[in-house]
Amino acid sequence: MKKNRLLILSMTVLLACASTLAQQVLKATPDSAVNQRAISSLSSLPEADTLIYLSPQRILNEAIPKLMPEKYLAQLRSGLNTIKQSAGIDPSKIDYAVIAIRSRKPSAELNFIPPEFMVVTSGDFSTDTLMILAKAAAGNKLRDEKYGAKSISLMTIDPVAKEAEKKPMLKSYSEMAIVSLNANTIAVGTTAYVKAAVDAAAGEGRISSENLNSLLRDPNALISIAGSPLTSFSRSFGLLGTEASARVPRCDSRFGDFYAAITMDATNFKLRGAMNADNPDTAKIINNLLSGLLQQAKGSISDKTAQSAVKTLSITPEDNEVVLRADIPQQMVVDFIREQLKPKPAVTVSAPVKAEAPAKKPPIHRGRRPNN
Repeated sequence: MKKNRLLILSMTVLLACASTLAQQVLKATPDSAVNQRAISSLSSLPEADTLIYLSPQRILNEAIPKLMPEKYLAQLRSGLNTIKQSAGIDPSKIDYAVIAIRSRKPSAELNFIPPEFMVVTSGDFSTDTLMILAKAAAGNKLRDEKYGAKSISLMTIDPVAKEAEKKPMLKSYSEMAIVSLNANTIAVGTTAYVKAAVDAAAGEGRISSENLNSLLRDPNALISIAGSPLTSFSRSFGLLGTEASARVPRCDSRFGDFYAAITMDATNFKLRGAMNADNPDTAKIINNLLSGLLQQAKGSISDKTAQSAVKTLSITPEDNEVVLRADIPQQMVVDFIREQLKPKPAVTVSAPVKAEAPAKKPPIHRGRRPNN
């Protein structure tokens, strides 16, 4: 449990930073075989409205060793080694993990349909081995189904399926699917989306290069996220039609499309992001609004560490985008994590002092009145 808590804490710090920022595109080019493999593999994914990208190699090999005290780092490495020995997977050699989310058009009955999701992982491991382990862990709950040239393993999530009988909106989450896309890439998620991944691997309905380029604007990112909320809203609420009848869109704007990422250099964690504002005038209006809110936030935060982090933020309008930047010193993050890892002082609760019973008053003897 301690090892899991350490890993979760480290990942949470990085994710929390990424989720609060939106920043500028860095025009970097891939400089390693890992980047090339990731880009090639991701280009075979299906279309998505939101993408979250993680680089386990960089997080585990570059970032965490700078953040964790040696004692906890040794425990973490021991836990990762246990995973490697038991499952045949070395997490420090995983090229990427991507969480993909896509919205769906309303049903013919004009009911809202929740979005689909999928997790795709690729790296130096055997997907055949992973599939064997998954089937062994699931017992007889996994069943195989032929789809195209692939065999997809399906599993019904019984509690969700039962709840879906009363709430049809949950139906798409009552069944999960897992498939080996190739020798070292595996996908798991809602059934329809996993099938779309199989189709995309075969060349049908692949992710647009525009969305992929947005996600990988900086190929050296530890974590990055990109999304198109306006497109997602348009699809989910019928602006693009329903499942039964299509509708020609009347607006072609990238307003609201966003990107955010965390990178690092020798001394800082660099937070970069941007939001599309459609045009320079709107970008300046939004920038003025956000800058005012940021100034208020700086004055209302009492925690010194949070104050120092917020002071590194800068928001500027650049062409059609609102750009946010921050360089947070690694030492600041290290100090924060070490403070969280310090053992909490034991709280001693003394036994309540029993109040002394009040002294009893001596009984009053009244003389018997004589009978008249």
